[in-house]
Amino acid sequence: MYSATAPRASAPEDPGPLAAYRALVAAGDLHPDPAQEQVARRLERLYRAIDSYPAPRRRTLDQKIWRRLTFLARKTSAPRGLYLWGGVGRGKSMLMDLMFETAPTPHKRRVHFHEFMAEVHDRMTRWRRLSPKERAQLAGTTEDDPIPPVAHQIAQDLCLLCFDEMQVNDVADAMILGRLFEELLDRGVVMVITSNRPPDDLYQDGLNRQLFLPAIDLLNERLDVETLNGPTDYRLNRLSGLNTYLHPLTDANTDTMRHAFFRMTDRSIDDADQVPTETLTVQGREVFVPKSARGVAVFSFKRLCANPLGAADYLAIARRFHTVFIVGIPIMGPEKRNEAKRFVTLIDALYDQGVKLFALAEAPPQDLYPQGDGTFEFERTVSRLMAMQSQAYLRCGHGGVDPDD
Repeated sequence: MYSATAPRASAPEDPGPLAAYRALVAAGDLHPDPAQEQVARRLERLYRAIDSYPAPRRRTLDQKIWRRLTFLARKTSAPRGLYLWGGVGRGKSMLMDLMFETAPTPHKRRVHFHEFMAEVHDRMTRWRRLSPKERAQLAGTTEDDPIPPVAHQIAQDLCLLCFDEMQVNDVADAMILGRLFEELLDRGVVMVITSNRPPDDLYQDGLNRQLFLPAIDLLNERLDVETLNGPTDYRLNRLSGLNTYLHPLTDANTDTMRHAFFRMTDRSIDDADQVPTETLTVQGREVFVPKSARGVAVFSFKRLCANPLGAADYLAIARRFHTVFIVGIPIMGPEKRNEAKRFVTLIDALYDQGVKLFALAEAPPQDLYPQGDGTFEFERTVSRLMAMQSQAYLRCGHGGVDPDD
């Protein structure tokens, strides 16, 4: 019985998020939590407002429409969105998912924040590569500024946009977020955002943080800021009693890992064949995720470290998933020095982002790479693999919270 992500339950007669939340509690799938119910009530008001909000009509790329809608940025009476922040495992993503699943519009999207920003930067790059003639044909302007046309592309068929785990740790993101969000809100996009931090604490100590302050002001002024900080960390509860590092590679340990995955994702083991896959796009490349559910991913060591992946790929994985399972980690000798180097880079990325790691290996950490080039560097990886099993690390938030804080 867990409360950090939404299990499936029979649909209530009232289709809104509050009724859906109460149905899960009544079914025993969630513990009653007054803090969660309060947020569900706020989401219910937003649900009702969206129900009476006109659906966006497909906007063509006619030049006059572009000028009118994109560059004059129409002001709308769109429902006021929500910025929901609080500690790890309190149920923010679960409640946002209930809102998204029940939202009475087909014009909606739910996306992890870092995935969304990668898409935005890709769109901006493609805009800058267009010739003035191509820009004029597409958008009726030759301006270099890519933010208005990119915002229009995102908003043209969208009513509700849900961001999960907003964390700003990239100066490139910080530079554009204020203007991008303003453009989206001006085009009538309703936003629901989850984060571990209040708006005022985003991008703390970041490079040129003063340039990000308008984005903070925008979030505070144009979204309702709500806190979800109940006393129970449900994600940590799910980790309770689980061994996150198992060796050797036996059928029994494989079965233990399988059960841990279904516990972490609130899924039935009977649904093993229905766990979805996912594909991440990283700098134009695709990284395939064999199993992905509710922020948890499963990979084989071979897929991650025997293939030519690099730091950018591992960082994308670490930002996208709060928990990662890696199975089939072998003992590596000199003939596997490339795999060992990639494994070092992978663990660095997961550790730096506070990702919870479940590992199934042939040997304990200190015996994984006993000899070969880079054994000195591998000692840091051994230390991190040990630290990632500690309660201090398991309590830390996803996104780079120091476990010693």
